[in-house]
Amino acid sequence: MRARICICLFLLVFAAGSVWSQEVDKTNLVQFSGMVLDGSTEQLFPVPYTNILVQGKKRGTYSDFEGFFSIVVEKGDIIVFSAVGYKTVEFTIPLDLEDDRYSLVQLMSQDAINLPETVVFPWPSRDHFKLEFLAMDITPEMQERATENLANEVLRKARKSVSFDGNENADYYLRQQSKEYYYIGQRPPMNIFNAVAWKNFFDAWKKGDFKNKKK
Repeated sequence: MRARICICLFLLVFAAGSVWSQEVDKTNLVQFSGMVLDGSTEQLFPVPYTNILVQGKKRGTYSDFEGFFSIVVEKGDIIVFSAVGYKTVEFTIPLDLEDDRYSLVQLMSQDAINLPETVVFPWPSRDHFKLEFLAMDITPEMQERATENLANEVLRKARKSVSFDGNENADYYLRQQSKEYYYIGQRPPMNIFNAVAWKNFFDAWKKGDFKNKKK
């Protein structure tokens, strides 16, 4: 029984001490906020999504699209600002702050990355390129394969099987929208009186396109 009482008293003293230490630590906290701007030129503009980390602690944040940030830190913390294309900057929170808020406008300077030199050697002349091109050893198998790949039927099947990309889908959608807007408020024309549409219909009939669709 006495052992349980001692354990309870020890836990109460430990909890009170931890609460007291937390209250003491709160006096050391600072609401650190500000703006991250590009200071490479006279015209300042924000640096969005800058990484803002507290050195030595697994805490941090990042600036928004307008370059604004806000984070709770402690006095004496070292704040590291880093962004792609800019030099890393460190700032130390002053220890003699009397207020629990501190604002800063952090300027970032652009960092130039030098890539290794690349030298491209072209053909010495057009005549030399012509000689080398004509001297290429193209086997009959390669010629036959190229002829098969460039056949109209193969190209037609490839056009039907390959799906549209984003640009083609966007162009098709915009064309459809413009066609609807062009005849808005009125009845669109009927293709039954369109001679070009009739010609395309007969051409497709002769080619057997409708038979292929039924299959």
